[in-house]
Amino acid sequence: MKLLFASSNEHKITEIRQLLPEGFELISLAEAGFHEEIPETADTIQGNALLKAQFIADKQALACFADDTGLVIPSLNGEPGVYSARYAGPARDANDNMDLVLKKLKGTENRSAYFITVIALWINNEMHVFEGKVEGTILEEKRGTQGFGYDPIFQPEGFDRTFAEMTSAEKNSLSHRGRALKQMMEFLEK
Repeated sequence: MKLLFASSNEHKITEIRQLLPEGFELISLAEAGFHEEIPETADTIQGNALLKAQFIADKQALACFADDTGLVIPSLNGEPGVYSARYAGPARDANDNMDLVLKKLKGTENRSAYFITVIALWINNEMHVFEGKVEGTILEEKRGTQGFGYDPIFQPEGFDRTFAEMTSAEKNSLSHRGRALKQMMEFLEK
């Protein structure tokens, strides 16, 4: 089965390709010849996933899906949340984003956080939503060189390493995106 993934983020594309079971082929937007800017103007993570999936579904015939992910830090009133990718500004620089989180959390005792991913799947003229979540802690400094985004400062619950210190297989086995994608795959394999 071919699935068009509504993302231009090479890190996400690689991660999802590693997670897809046999029998599924991921088509990136570039491979589909799609180069339009996809709107991300909703005020929730689920809203953005739905918006992106619908935008692509309206323009082509393949089954497609989109995801949106956010890092939620309760002691920062849920920030960066839906603005995770552009938290420190429109440049979408991961180091700037992490530095801003670390600066805002300086001296804060409660460093609990969670990642949430929502996947919206458009197939057979119907939209389906899947959600994955992983709890953890924001460290006081960056550790590790793997992964992307906030991985170097996020340590998942029950582990002594950040996502950026794990192999991609380790991270994928417990990550928010992996959990949401697993739900989608179980739905598609029914």
